[in-house]
Amino acid sequence: MKEKYWKGMVYRMSFSAEIKSELVTIIPNGRHCQLAEIAAIIYFWGTISINEDGRPQITIVTENEAIKRKYFTLLKKAFNIDAGSMKNHSKGAKDEVFILQALRLYRDGEKLHDMSEGISSLLIKNTCCRRAYLRTVFVCTGSMSNPQGGYHLEFVLGSEKQAEQLNEIMNGFSLEARITKRKKNFVVYVKEGASIVDLLNIMGAHHSLLKLESLRVEKEFRNLVNRKVNCEAANISKTVTAAARQIEEIMNIRDKIGFAGLPVHLRQIAELRLDYPDITLHELGALLNPPIGKSGVNHRLRKLSEIANDME
Repeated sequence: MKEKYWKGMVYRMSFSAEIKSELVTIIPNGRHCQLAEIAAIIYFWGTISINEDGRPQITIVTENEAIKRKYFTLLKKAFNIDAGSMKNHSKGAKDEVFILQALRLYRDGEKLHDMSEGISSLLIKNTCCRRAYLRTVFVCTGSMSNPQGGYHLEFVLGSEKQAEQLNEIMNGFSLEARITKRKKNFVVYVKEGASIVDLLNIMGAHHSLLKLESLRVEKEFRNLVNRKVNCEAANISKTVTAAARQIEEIMNIRDKIGFAGLPVHLRQIAELRLDYPDITLHELGALLNPPIGKSGVNHRLRKLSEIANDME
Protein backbone atom coordinates (compact mmCIF):
# COMPACT_ATOMS: atom_id res chain seq x y z
CA MET A 1 0.00 0.00 0.00
CA LYS A 2 1.11 3.56 -0.73
CA GLU A 3 1.70 5.92 2.22
CA LYS A 4 -0.11 9.27 2.33
CA TYR A 5 0.11 12.18 4.75
CA TRP A 6 -2.88 13.96 6.27
CA LYS A 7 -2.68 16.53 9.09
CA GLY A 8 0.77 15.31 10.07
CA MET A 9 -0.30 11.68 10.25
CA VAL A 10 0.71 8.82 7.98
CA TYR A 11 -1.91 6.42 6.65
CA ARG A 12 -1.83 3.71 4.01
CA MET A 13 -3.94 3.81 0.87
CA SER A 14 -5.72 0.61 -0.06
CA PHE A 15 -4.93 -0.85 -3.48
CA SER A 16 -8.42 0.17 -4.55
CA ALA A 17 -7.74 3.78 -3.52
CA GLU A 18 -4.42 3.72 -5.40
CA ILE A 19 -6.21 2.70 -8.61
CA LYS A 20 -8.77 5.49 -8.20
CA SER A 21 -6.07 8.02 -7.37
CA GLU A 22 -4.37 7.15 -10.65
CA LEU A 23 -7.53 7.08 -12.78
CA VAL A 24 -9.04 10.33 -11.51
CA THR A 25 -6.09 12.30 -12.90
CA ILE A 26 -6.57 11.03 -16.46
CA ILE A 27 -8.26 13.56 -18.73
CA PRO A 28 -8.94 12.28 -22.27
CA ASN A 29 -8.14 14.50 -25.24
CA GLY A 30 -11.17 13.64 -27.39
CA ARG A 31 -14.40 15.53 -26.67
CA HIS A 32 -16.42 12.35 -27.25
CA CYS A 33 -14.47 10.61 -24.45
CA GLN A 34 -14.81 13.67 -22.23
CA LEU A 35 -18.60 13.48 -22.63
CA ALA A 36 -18.57 9.79 -21.65
CA GLU A 37 -16.69 10.62 -18.44
CA ILE A 38 -18.89 13.62 -17.59
CA ALA A 39 -21.94 11.39 -18.08
CA ALA A 40 -20.48 8.76 -15.72
CA ILE A 41 -19.92 11.36 -12.96
CA ILE A 42 -23.46 12.73 -13.32
CA TYR A 43 -24.98 9.23 -13.50
CA PHE A 44 -23.32 7.91 -10.35
CA TRP A 45 -22.50 10.98 -8.23
CA GLY A 46 -24.98 13.50 -9.50
CA THR A 47 -28.64 14.39 -9.31
CA ILE A 48 -30.75 16.25 -11.86
CA SER A 49 -33.68 18.29 -10.60
CA ILE A 50 -36.02 20.89 -12.06
CA ASN A 51 -35.52 24.41 -10.67
CA GLU A 52 -38.13 27.14 -10.11
CA ASP A 53 -37.83 28.26 -13.74
CA GLY A 54 -38.66 24.76 -14.96
CA ARG A 55 -35.10 24.20 -16.10
CA PRO A 56 -33.02 21.13 -15.21
CA GLN A 57 -30.25 21.60 -12.67
CA ILE A 58 -27.21 19.37 -12.07
CA THR A 59 -25.86 18.76 -8.57
CA ILE A 60 -22.73 16.68 -7.96
CA VAL A 61 -23.01 15.02 -4.54
CA THR A 62 -19.56 13.97 -3.33
CA GLU A 63 -16.98 14.90 -0.72
CA ASN A 64 -14.24 13.75 -3.07
CA GLU A 65 -12.38 16.89 -4.17
CA ALA A 66 -10.49 14.98 -6.87
CA ILE A 67 -13.77 14.02 -8.56
CA LYS A 68 -15.02 17.61 -8.36
CA ARG A 69 -11.78 18.85 -9.94
CA LYS A 70 -12.06 16.26 -12.69
CA TYR A 71 -15.69 17.17 -13.34
CA PHE A 72 -14.97 20.88 -13.77
CA THR A 73 -11.82 20.18 -15.80
CA LEU A 74 -13.87 18.02 -18.17
CA LEU A 75 -16.57 20.72 -18.42
CA LYS A 76 -13.92 23.31 -19.24
CA LYS A 77 -12.42 21.15 -21.98
CA ALA A 78 -15.65 19.83 -23.47
CA PHE A 79 -17.88 22.94 -23.17
CA ASN A 80 -15.52 25.79 -22.23
CA ILE A 81 -17.51 26.16 -19.01
CA ASP A 82 -15.75 26.95 -15.74
CA ALA A 83 -16.83 26.51 -12.13
CA GLY A 84 -17.58 30.22 -11.70
CA SER A 85 -19.96 30.18 -14.65
CA MET A 86 -21.86 27.23 -13.18
CA LYS A 87 -22.50 29.21 -9.98
CA ASN A 88 -24.04 32.10 -11.92
CA HIS A 89 -27.78 31.45 -11.70
CA SER A 90 -28.88 32.60 -15.17
CA LYS A 91 -25.80 31.56 -17.13
CA GLY A 92 -25.39 28.33 -15.16
CA ALA A 93 -28.95 27.25 -15.98
CA LYS A 94 -28.29 27.69 -19.70
CA ASP A 95 -24.99 25.84 -19.41
CA GLU A 96 -26.62 22.93 -17.60
CA VAL A 97 -29.31 22.58 -20.24
CA PHE A 98 -26.60 22.57 -22.92
CA ILE A 99 -24.61 19.92 -21.01
CA LEU A 100 -27.62 17.66 -20.48
CA GLN A 101 -28.62 17.93 -24.13
CA ALA A 102 -25.10 16.94 -25.21
CA LEU A 103 -25.27 13.96 -22.83
CA ARG A 104 -28.64 12.86 -24.25
CA LEU A 105 -30.22 13.40 -20.82
CA TYR A 106 -32.66 16.18 -21.70
CA ARG A 107 -34.52 17.77 -24.60
CA ASP A 108 -36.72 20.85 -24.49
CA GLY A 109 -40.32 19.86 -24.08
CA GLU A 110 -39.46 16.33 -22.98
CA LYS A 111 -39.05 14.80 -19.55
CA LEU A 112 -35.61 14.05 -18.13
CA HIS A 113 -33.92 10.83 -19.19
CA ASP A 114 -34.16 8.14 -16.50
CA MET A 115 -30.52 7.57 -15.53
CA SER A 116 -31.33 4.13 -14.13
CA GLU A 117 -31.81 3.04 -17.76
CA GLY A 118 -28.08 3.43 -18.44
CA ILE A 119 -25.97 5.80 -20.54
CA SER A 120 -26.96 6.62 -24.12
CA SER A 121 -25.35 4.19 -26.55
CA LEU A 122 -24.39 7.19 -28.72
CA LEU A 123 -21.93 8.35 -26.02
CA ILE A 124 -20.08 5.02 -25.90
CA LYS A 125 -20.18 3.91 -29.53
CA ASN A 126 -16.38 4.24 -29.85
CA THR A 127 -13.95 1.87 -28.12
CA CYS A 128 -12.03 4.81 -26.63
CA CYS A 129 -15.28 6.20 -25.16
CA ARG A 130 -16.11 2.85 -23.57
CA ARG A 131 -12.64 2.81 -22.00
CA ALA A 132 -13.18 6.35 -20.68
CA TYR A 133 -16.62 5.45 -19.33
CA LEU A 134 -15.27 2.35 -17.54
CA ARG A 135 -12.50 4.44 -16.02
CA THR A 136 -14.82 6.96 -14.40
CA VAL A 137 -17.47 4.40 -13.42
CA PHE A 138 -14.75 2.59 -11.45
CA VAL A 139 -13.74 5.83 -9.72
CA CYS A 140 -17.40 6.43 -8.81
CA THR A 141 -18.61 2.93 -7.93
CA GLY A 142 -15.68 0.48 -8.06
CA SER A 143 -13.45 -1.25 -5.56
CA MET A 144 -10.83 -3.97 -5.51
CA SER A 145 -9.77 -6.37 -2.77
CA ASN A 146 -6.20 -6.49 -1.48
CA PRO A 147 -4.41 -8.54 -4.18
CA GLN A 148 -2.11 -10.09 -1.59
CA GLY A 149 -5.18 -12.02 -0.44
CA GLY A 150 -7.37 -12.79 -3.44
CA TYR A 151 -8.45 -11.21 -6.72
CA HIS A 152 -11.83 -9.50 -6.78
CA LEU A 153 -12.78 -6.26 -8.53
CA GLU A 154 -16.35 -4.97 -8.57
CA PHE A 155 -18.70 -2.12 -9.48
CA VAL A 156 -21.74 -1.53 -7.23
CA LEU A 157 -24.64 -0.05 -9.21
CA GLY A 158 -28.11 1.08 -8.28
CA SER A 159 -30.13 -0.45 -11.11
CA GLU A 160 -30.22 -3.74 -12.98
CA LYS A 161 -30.16 -2.04 -16.39
CA GLN A 162 -27.04 -0.06 -15.48
CA ALA A 163 -25.41 -3.31 -14.37
CA GLU A 164 -26.42 -5.16 -17.53
CA GLN A 165 -25.09 -2.34 -19.72
CA LEU A 166 -21.78 -2.20 -17.84
CA ASN A 167 -21.49 -5.98 -17.94
CA GLU A 168 -22.02 -5.90 -21.72
CA ILE A 169 -19.35 -3.20 -22.14
CA MET A 170 -16.84 -5.16 -20.06
CA ASN A 171 -17.50 -8.45 -21.82
CA GLY A 172 -17.04 -6.61 -25.11
CA PHE A 173 -13.40 -6.46 -23.98
CA SER A 174 -13.47 -10.24 -23.16
CA LEU A 175 -13.22 -9.62 -19.41
CA GLU A 176 -15.58 -12.43 -18.27
CA ALA A 177 -17.54 -10.10 -15.99
CA ARG A 178 -20.58 -11.37 -14.06
CA ILE A 179 -23.55 -9.81 -12.25
CA THR A 180 -24.90 -10.60 -8.81
CA LYS A 181 -27.46 -8.89 -6.60
CA ARG A 182 -26.43 -7.60 -3.17
CA LYS A 183 -29.30 -6.25 -1.09
CA LYS A 184 -30.79 -3.42 -3.19
CA ASN A 185 -27.76 -3.05 -5.46
CA PHE A 186 -26.44 -4.90 -8.49
CA VAL A 187 -22.76 -5.84 -8.54
CA VAL A 188 -20.71 -6.35 -11.70
CA TYR A 189 -17.54 -8.21 -10.78
CA VAL A 190 -14.38 -9.84 -12.13
CA LYS A 191 -12.48 -12.47 -10.13
CA GLU A 192 -9.73 -13.72 -12.44
CA GLY A 193 -6.35 -12.05 -11.93
CA ALA A 194 -5.66 -11.96 -15.67
CA SER A 195 -9.03 -10.28 -16.39
CA ILE A 196 -8.40 -7.67 -13.70
CA VAL A 197 -5.00 -6.91 -15.24
CA ASP A 198 -6.70 -6.50 -18.63
CA LEU A 199 -9.32 -4.19 -17.13
CA LEU A 200 -6.68 -1.98 -15.48
CA ASN A 201 -4.96 -1.73 -18.85
CA ILE A 202 -8.25 -0.84 -20.58
CA MET A 203 -8.98 1.89 -18.03
CA GLY A 204 -5.44 3.28 -18.25
CA ALA A 205 -4.29 2.40 -14.70
CA HIS A 206 -0.82 1.39 -15.88
CA HIS A 207 1.06 2.00 -12.60
CA SER A 208 -1.49 -0.06 -10.68
CA LEU A 209 -1.29 -2.75 -13.38
CA LEU A 210 2.49 -3.06 -12.97
CA LYS A 211 2.14 -3.27 -9.20
CA LEU A 212 -0.55 -5.95 -9.48
CA GLU A 213 1.55 -7.97 -11.94
CA SER A 214 4.50 -7.78 -9.54
CA LEU A 215 2.31 -8.97 -6.65
CA ARG A 216 0.88 -11.76 -8.82
CA VAL A 217 4.35 -13.04 -9.76
CA GLU A 218 5.47 -12.87 -6.13
CA LYS A 219 2.35 -14.68 -4.96
CA GLU A 220 2.61 -17.40 -7.62
CA PHE A 221 6.31 -17.92 -6.81
CA ARG A 222 5.49 -18.21 -3.10
CA ASN A 223 2.73 -20.72 -3.84
CA LEU A 224 5.11 -22.71 -6.06
CA VAL A 225 7.71 -22.85 -3.28
CA ASN A 226 5.06 -23.92 -0.77
CA ARG A 227 3.83 -26.69 -3.08
CA LYS A 228 7.40 -27.88 -3.62
CA VAL A 229 8.13 -27.87 0.12
CA ASN A 230 4.89 -29.73 0.84
CA CYS A 231 5.66 -32.26 -1.88
CA GLU A 232 9.18 -32.82 -0.54
CA ALA A 233 7.84 -33.15 3.00
CA ALA A 234 5.32 -35.75 1.80
CA ASN A 235 8.06 -37.66 -0.02
CA ILE A 236 10.28 -37.59 3.07
CA SER A 237 7.38 -38.86 5.17
CA LYS A 238 6.74 -41.73 2.76
CA THR A 239 10.46 -42.58 2.67
CA VAL A 240 10.71 -42.64 6.48
CA THR A 241 7.57 -44.80 6.77
CA ALA A 242 8.85 -47.26 4.16
CA ALA A 243 12.30 -47.43 5.78
CA ALA A 244 10.75 -48.14 9.21
CA ARG A 245 8.66 -50.97 7.74
CA GLN A 246 11.69 -52.45 5.94
CA ILE A 247 13.79 -52.38 9.11
CA GLU A 248 11.01 -54.02 11.14
CA GLU A 249 10.67 -56.82 8.56
CA ILE A 250 14.46 -57.37 8.33
CA MET A 251 14.77 -57.50 12.15
CA ASN A 252 12.00 -60.12 12.26
CA ILE A 253 13.90 -62.22 9.72
CA ARG A 254 17.15 -61.82 11.67
CA ASP A 255 15.59 -62.71 15.03
CA LYS A 256 13.54 -65.72 13.80
CA ILE A 257 15.60 -67.42 11.12
CA GLY A 258 18.81 -65.39 10.91
CA PHE A 259 20.58 -64.11 7.80
CA ALA A 260 22.71 -67.19 7.23
CA GLY A 261 20.04 -68.93 5.14
CA LEU A 262 19.45 -65.92 2.91
CA PRO A 263 20.98 -65.57 -0.58
CA VAL A 264 24.10 -63.42 -0.50
CA HIS A 265 22.50 -60.49 -2.37
CA LEU A 266 19.57 -60.38 0.09
CA ARG A 267 21.80 -60.74 3.14
CA GLN A 268 23.95 -57.82 1.96
CA ILE A 269 21.03 -55.46 1.49
CA ALA A 270 19.44 -56.54 4.81
CA GLU A 271 22.66 -55.83 6.74
CA LEU A 272 23.14 -52.45 4.99
CA ARG A 273 19.58 -51.37 5.74
CA LEU A 274 20.06 -52.12 9.45
CA ASP A 275 23.43 -50.32 9.48
CA TYR A 276 22.07 -47.26 7.56
CA PRO A 277 18.37 -46.85 8.47
CA ASP A 278 18.13 -43.21 7.32
CA ILE A 279 19.61 -43.26 3.82
CA THR A 280 17.70 -43.48 0.54
CA LEU A 281 17.44 -46.54 -1.72
CA HIS A 282 19.79 -44.89 -4.20
CA GLU A 283 22.39 -44.35 -1.46
CA LEU A 284 21.96 -47.96 -0.28
CA GLY A 285 22.65 -49.25 -3.78
CA ALA A 286 25.81 -47.14 -4.04
CA LEU A 287 27.26 -48.90 -0.97
CA LEU A 288 27.10 -52.34 -2.62
CA ASN A 289 30.00 -53.82 -4.55
CA PRO A 290 29.31 -53.66 -7.41
CA PRO A 291 26.81 -50.80 -6.93
CA ILE A 292 23.23 -51.25 -8.10
CA GLY A 293 20.44 -48.77 -8.89
CA LYS A 294 17.36 -47.79 -6.92
CA SER A 295 15.12 -50.29 -8.71
CA GLY A 296 17.55 -53.14 -7.92
CA VAL A 297 17.59 -52.22 -4.22
CA ASN A 298 13.80 -51.95 -4.21
CA HIS A 299 13.53 -55.39 -5.81
CA ARG A 300 15.70 -56.98 -3.10
CA LEU A 301 13.81 -55.27 -0.29
CA ARG A 302 10.54 -56.56 -1.74
CA LYS A 303 11.98 -60.10 -1.67
CA LEU A 304 12.87 -59.62 2.00
CA SER A 305 9.34 -58.34 2.65
CA GLU A 306 7.86 -61.46 1.02
CA ILE A 307 10.06 -63.66 3.25
CA ALA A 308 8.90 -61.74 6.35
CA ASN A 309 5.26 -62.10 5.30
CA ASP A 310 5.67 -65.83 4.63
CA MET A 311 7.11 -66.20 8.14
CA GLU A 312 4.01 -64.57 9.59
